[in-house]
Amino acid sequence: MRVAQRDQIVMRMLALDQMLPAEDEARTVVAFVEQCDLSQLYEGIKSVEGNAGTPPIDPQILLSLWLYATIKGIGSARELDRQCRRHLAFQWICGDVSVNYHTLSDFRVAHEAVLDQLLTEQIAQLMSVEAVTLQRVAQDGMRVRASAGSSSFRRKPTLEECLVEAQQQVTTLKDELQTDPGAASRREQAARQRAAVEREQRVRDALDACAEVQAAKEKRGRDSLKSPARGSTTDPDARKMKMPDGGTRPAFNVQFATDTASQVIVGVDVTNQGTDHGLMTPMIEQIEERTGQRPQDYLADGGFNTHEEIDTLNDPSVSAPPSENVPPSAGSATGHGTKLYLPVRDADQKRQKGLDPFVPLPSDTPARAEWRQRMGTESAKAIYRERASTAECVNALARQRGLTQFRVRGLNKVKIIATWFALAHNVLRWAFFRSQGRLVNVT
Repeated sequence: MRVAQRDQIVMRMLALDQMLPAEDEARTVVAFVEQCDLSQLYEGIKSVEGNAGTPPIDPQILLSLWLYATIKGIGSARELDRQCRRHLAFQWICGDVSVNYHTLSDFRVAHEAVLDQLLTEQIAQLMSVEAVTLQRVAQDGMRVRASAGSSSFRRKPTLEECLVEAQQQVTTLKDELQTDPGAASRREQAARQRAAVEREQRVRDALDACAEVQAAKEKRGRDSLKSPARGSTTDPDARKMKMPDGGTRPAFNVQFATDTASQVIVGVDVTNQGTDHGLMTPMIEQIEERTGQRPQDYLADGGFNTHEEIDTLNDPSVSAPPSENVPPSAGSATGHGTKLYLPVRDADQKRQKGLDPFVPLPSDTPARAEWRQRMGTESAKAIYRERASTAECVNALARQRGLTQFRVRGLNKVKIIATWFALAHNVLRWAFFRSQGRLVNVT
């Protein structure tokens, strides 16, 4: 009988490249990164030939590691560090370059502008081969749990007490440093003082957030004034939101806009607003800024439905010529106009009362009247059904890849993480179109 000999020393003359399967997604990620313009990352490196300093890690390695980690659902720098020592695909990306979790963690949130530019270039590359057309774009939001805990939310009087305590702690640490410099090491003193100053700033930010929430409550009025406003001392940018399971927890509102034909994410945003009202306009403006054009048809669920945005965004005047994919009755807008596809509010209740929900109301503006009447046509209903198979599918994939709770704090860092998810998703779509031969001559 042949038994396992796990302690037997064997010399295997194999390179990492020979050990990694040809179809592994790590190869796809590296192939994508190698054709990206990372000049902004290289310009920031100070330790170069002729200057002092330890040779830095190639930014291509760090970018590839985080893209591949995002695809595999790894969101922790420590876990990624462990995988770089244990998992063949991560070792292949590193190519015998050692990494540590501090470097990985810092890199992940340090290059917001670079990541945003990469997303723009990614979309532009796919538009150049007509993989992305922006003929129809679907937007959907999802609530993602914040790093802050529910117990970190405190009322204004409690926050004011916390601020006094934080200020006293900062003063005490400064006095201790001046009176007894040898009480602790210089590094420990600096760390303690820095932590105290950061806590004081978080409490101040929480007070500002508390005032902002209170102002919003007073504007809404009614039942919202029954509970006092609260701010989080852990993450002042987080807000308590109603989650899909019906519970209320600290969260952020992540928005993705997806080209329906290609399932490529063309817009990403994060807010701490508990509803989707008013979020179509900034997303459409972002898409126009990235691509130079507006979507022809724009699909969103009923949570985005507001009269103000319909009046602003829906163009009832200009229709595109009929084509094979767009029925004449759908009428996509051209130029700077956009046709909105949103469900009509309370349509079922109106039908039960014997009313036609798609008949324009006397108070409707021309934009609202055109939208309401068009949503009653079969062609508009068929177009709207594309939303669930694209925008909701993209959100579900992000959930599967670990976008269930943020490990970072602050709205800016949270948006950076959302951008990583958009980039990782689009890398796989880029690989799909490359496999079809549509990106062979694109650089």
